[in-house]
Amino acid sequence: MSSCGAYGNPQFLVFSPPKLHKLPHSGRKSLLPLHIDGATKFLVRTASSAPLGGEYSEQLQGARPKQRTASKDQDEVEDPKFLADSDSCFCEFNGVQIHHKIFDAELSEDTLKEGSTQQAPTYKKTVSFPMILLHGFGASVFSWSRVMKPLSLVTGSKVLAFDRPAFGLTSRVNAVKHSSPGNQDSKPLNPFSMMFSVLATLYFIDFLPAEKAILVGHSAGALVAVDAYFEAPERVAALILVAPAIFAPLTTRNVVKENQTGVDNQIKGNSSDSNTSGNLFSRSFSMLSMFAKNIADAILNAMKGMTNMIHSLYQKALSAILRSAAGVIVIRMIIGKFGIPAVRSAWYDPNQVSDHVLQGYTKPLKVKGWDKALVEYTVALLTDSASKLKPPMAKRLSEISCPVLIVTGDTDRLVPSWNSEKLSRAIPGSSFELIKNCGHLPQEEKAEEFVSVVEKFLQRVFGVIDEPHLQAAT
Repeated sequence: MSSCGAYGNPQFLVFSPPKLHKLPHSGRKSLLPLHIDGATKFLVRTASSAPLGGEYSEQLQGARPKQRTASKDQDEVEDPKFLADSDSCFCEFNGVQIHHKIFDAELSEDTLKEGSTQQAPTYKKTVSFPMILLHGFGASVFSWSRVMKPLSLVTGSKVLAFDRPAFGLTSRVNAVKHSSPGNQDSKPLNPFSMMFSVLATLYFIDFLPAEKAILVGHSAGALVAVDAYFEAPERVAALILVAPAIFAPLTTRNVVKENQTGVDNQIKGNSSDSNTSGNLFSRSFSMLSMFAKNIADAILNAMKGMTNMIHSLYQKALSAILRSAAGVIVIRMIIGKFGIPAVRSAWYDPNQVSDHVLQGYTKPLKVKGWDKALVEYTVALLTDSASKLKPPMAKRLSEISCPVLIVTGDTDRLVPSWNSEKLSRAIPGSSFELIKNCGHLPQEEKAEEFVSVVEKFLQRVFGVIDEPHLQAAT
């Protein structure tokens, strides 16, 4: 984790393993020291479990690892830091320990030159803005592992990815008992809410530190990126939306406005003719119509109030069910049965999903409380009152004025490519790129092509000169 110390944030927490003489007795959780490439790594281990940590298990065991996703008897650790990688970092934001990784262009170039016998390509600083990567539902920093270093060299700046609460190695907190430091007088911010992820994104812009950043959001992370833009548009240099899980508007607002204008003009013309005629019957009918309309509005408002009340009660009842022991068990069953198949189906060719990839997605399930955190995330989605106060996303897309790139796979089974293309037409001046023979995860399945698409977009937007292209990490 030496890369973390370069940024000197006073809230940094660097994980140091306990001394070996304090290891627990047999049958309890312990740390297994391993000597790899002259360095000592530590893995959490019990007497009946295999070593944790997706990056090391394939090298150490030399055999196909057993896949256990969400069974109740699997070993779970209290502190996510025990599962951290050598380049993992942790910092505190609003009482939550957020796991993140940073790649710096200068540090990456030095590492490439030292660790390779071939001459490493030289890169100039092409973009003056850092980049923040936002993962989707069920994913984590791991989803960006193949492209973080290449993107840092393409931008010539820092690239940061962090785990949103409920995912990855970010600490699991109790949303009911959670309180934000220095915020005792007001209602604490739900760490599983959309607003928390938005504010965490803006926090990391300051953390880097930078005035602006390029936000890259994948799937549900694209919604976080767009919301962060609307929260502070002056902090966002560009948006890159990867297979965005954002519904494209069905129709354009201009057509509706023009048609409505014609209808209004026709009504006004008819009213003018009616008033001119001075027909008493017409006037009486108009008064009766207005009276009926007022009664109808009163009834509709009452029904709307009852509907809102019923909806609120439904949300509370559903939240209580989800938070119950039975609800947590159901979450475990769903993830255990459909978790790995969902990862495979996200790829164009499911057979290309390696054990290393599956371990990267299932490792966070070894953190104690992952199931309850996922429940709280779901409850936050159902009861997010802050989002309901804002205009619908489809009506705000036309207000985005920063450069936007939308990139997706042509065989995305989760978010159809036609929705992404339609979304690009709703955002003025946005660019759309389709990667062939690719599913829902271009940054994983077609990493090199994804980096190339992003690089060309940045060159076009920021007017930089073509430079050598770095292959994605394998």
